[in-house]
Amino acid sequence: MFKEDGLTFLVDKKFLEEAKPIKVDFGMMGFRIESSLNLGGGKDACSSCGSGSCG
Repeated sequence: MFKEDGLTFLVDKKFLEEAKPIKVDFGMMGFRIESSLNLGGGKDACSSCGSGSCG
């Protein structure tokens, strides 16, 4: 647990070591979390999504 700019964050120590740096931002659509981890996926993860058969 640590504090940054008046906010308190709780992050698993092992995960933090693997993912750092971690950036948390808040915008009109909600939270956005960025890290050094490559989670795969993203907008191109499912090639059949455009046809309505993703899932």
